[in-house]
Amino acid sequence: MKSSWFALILAVLSTELLTSHCSTIKSPRFRGRVQQERKNIRPNIILVLTDDQDVELGSLQVMNKTRRIMENGGASFINAFVTTPMCCPSRSSMLTGKYVHNHNIYTNNENCSSPSWQATHEPRTFAVYLNNTGYRTAFFGKYLNEYNGSYIPPGWREWVGLVKNSRFYNYTISRNGNKEKHGFDYAKDYFTDLITNESINYFKMSKRIYPHRPIMMVISHAAPHGPEDSAPQFSELYPNASQHITPSYNYAPNMDKHWIMQYTGPMLPIHMEFTNVLQRKRLQTLMSVDDSMERLYQMLTEMGELENTYIIYTADHGYHIGQFGLVKGKSMPYDFDIRVPFFIRGPSVEPGSVFRTNKKTKIWRDTFLVERGKFLRKKEEPNKNTQQFNQLPKYERVKELCQQARYQTACEQPGQKWQCTEDASGKLRIHKCKVSSDILAIRKRTRSIHSRGYSGKDKDCNCGETDYRNSRTQRKSQRQFMRNPNAQKYKPRFVHTRQTRSLSVEFEGEIYDINLEEEELQVLKTRSITKRHNVENEEEAEETHGDVMIADGTGAIGQPNSVRVTHKCFILPNDTIHCERELYQSARAWKDHKAYIDKEIEALQDKIKNLREVRGHLKRRKPDECDCSKQSYYNKEKGVKAQEKLKSHLHPFKEAAQEVDGKLQLFKENRRRKKERKGKKRQKKGDECSLPGLTCFTHDNNHWQTAPFWNLGSFCACTSSNNNTYWCLRTVNDTHNFLFCEFATGFLEYFDMNTDPYQLTNTVHTVERGILNQLHIQLMELRSCQGYKQCNPRPKGLETGNKDGGSYDPHRGQLWDGWEG
Repeated sequence: MKSSWFALILAVLSTELLTSHCSTIKSPRFRGRVQQERKNIRPNIILVLTDDQDVELGSLQVMNKTRRIMENGGASFINAFVTTPMCCPSRSSMLTGKYVHNHNIYTNNENCSSPSWQATHEPRTFAVYLNNTGYRTAFFGKYLNEYNGSYIPPGWREWVGLVKNSRFYNYTISRNGNKEKHGFDYAKDYFTDLITNESINYFKMSKRIYPHRPIMMVISHAAPHGPEDSAPQFSELYPNASQHITPSYNYAPNMDKHWIMQYTGPMLPIHMEFTNVLQRKRLQTLMSVDDSMERLYQMLTEMGELENTYIIYTADHGYHIGQFGLVKGKSMPYDFDIRVPFFIRGPSVEPGSVFRTNKKTKIWRDTFLVERGKFLRKKEEPNKNTQQFNQLPKYERVKELCQQARYQTACEQPGQKWQCTEDASGKLRIHKCKVSSDILAIRKRTRSIHSRGYSGKDKDCNCGETDYRNSRTQRKSQRQFMRNPNAQKYKPRFVHTRQTRSLSVEFEGEIYDINLEEEELQVLKTRSITKRHNVENEEEAEETHGDVMIADGTGAIGQPNSVRVTHKCFILPNDTIHCERELYQSARAWKDHKAYIDKEIEALQDKIKNLREVRGHLKRRKPDECDCSKQSYYNKEKGVKAQEKLKSHLHPFKEAAQEVDGKLQLFKENRRRKKERKGKKRQKKGDECSLPGLTCFTHDNNHWQTAPFWNLGSFCACTSSNNNTYWCLRTVNDTHNFLFCEFATGFLEYFDMNTDPYQLTNTVHTVERGILNQLHIQLMELRSCQGYKQCNPRPKGLETGNKDGGSYDPHRGQLWDGWEG
């Protein structure tokens, strides 16, 4: 069983590998395979790694050459698993032998190949240790998803690493620190063939120059990872591939499982057709890997190094295609994502042997941790910030500060706020500078000059001499006056506002008086004085409009004060509507005019919508108004200065804590802006597939650049969610074969693979409460373990879960009260 690569790679350094631990390896019988003249030469190690290769979906069924070399010629590990079903976290665990919570690579993006990884964990990979013991180390292929090719990881003598994620064409590699671009030519650029050729050439060259030096070589293939570009000679194979159709295929929805499984329904026909094509293309890419294994085997045979070389074949994690309705992907804790192919052949390894379950738990662990999820940030306690950055005693910190030049002068430097003085006992003190009255008067006059708001720009306000402000005593007496109940209250006199009766106009040097009342009366005489919606004047209005000519079929003449709505209809002052006689008599005319009105309404609605958008835009871009009564108007530019002034008045001890808070705020602001930019970019592209909290993908006819092509159009599918964070126990031994998971949402899952090998039904409700508590305790121990002694599980069964080194707490059972199943 495989839970980390580090221990296994170091184990194969000895020719006694597995001789005393695995019952399938017969040491006396096969020890003679090592030639006598090579007894003192350490064995070579070749690790062949594939990307996203499954076991449950039958990918090995088509790799006949690999199975003949590795399965028939070596040992097969049936129960081989990874500790996380994600590319970069799993590869980081392989390189270091650590769980995810110890190397802190939780996703394919965040912290993957980051500076902290390069400084803390990369110098401790198995390549560094093997290189220090004299192995000639070499790496060929995909390294980590976010590797940028700017450096050579420590421990590797020969380096041909892929920059960024898996690709077969149009990629960039870092060849010993120099970036090298490749195109779309199969003969020169196909990635699987390129790293195979490079690794074979390096092995030959190294053995020719250093015949007695062992070689440790990693060949990391991109297949069968997307974009699933196969070699041209394999593009027509497997037209009816159906190995991926397992009992869990399209088994959805799953209301007894965690949230994303409940959300995912049965696949659409286009999704099911896509899974068939995807399985076919993945198998085609593995054909090149199958040929690569044969070429590697032939090279070792020709050079006489086959019997002294350990070859290990495995993958970084599994894959699912349609299982539980998920169209494609990984990241699930189920066997199709965490079970991987695993073969070893070499000295003292019995050909055709199969290693199923461990019988000696002290050597081979039967329980391991599976974890996946985003990095959990711990909230910093504000009380600990000062302790974190100020570890020295107070007098030592004062002494250190007083050595700085800005505190040594007696408040003579411009802008100096603090000074160091020595008291009578000889101790150093930090005091605040006291400003003299002359300097205060100068500052006050300067503030008065700057507060007047004069500027050469036209858009600035000119409030004149409005800088006057009552003194403190005047404001105090004013408040007392306002509180006095006997004071006579101010009663504003009502001012009747009416229209202007006359207007004086100057024309050609002379002044003319115009009586507006007379002209208005003359205008009103020609109009009807009836008011619409006035009940009292309805009879008078009817009498007045009795002589009105209504439009008929021959001529359309409306009343002067009627409202013309269309060219054939009017609204009269008494709110009645009259149209031409033709509209009442002809059905065709009525239909045409109604269609015309509908179009007019639609056009006006669009115009109203545009006007509202413009109005909203103007509201957002409203210029500042001149309000001279507000002091804040004149202090806009002083806002930043006020903050700087406040910062300058802080005690020097508090500046460090404030800088930390400022950096944290800046980090949060940058992360928020980055999220907004992604959202705007998604909106600009019209990406309607991305949904909040879900990991979705789109597929169209342009995705695959090599045959067989996709021509059924575009579609969208979601494969995971942000709350798909979990910690699981996976146990396989002679009596137990189960998976127990705790999700970050509080959901629990339990599957017994002895009765449910495809994990179709969550049976957590059938497990006794005491067993769940024991599983929880063991899971909590593994989640926080560090090092082999802590991370190696207890050798006893579940019934002794509270003993043998376990930190059992009887009150911990209360944690289960709010959990869901």
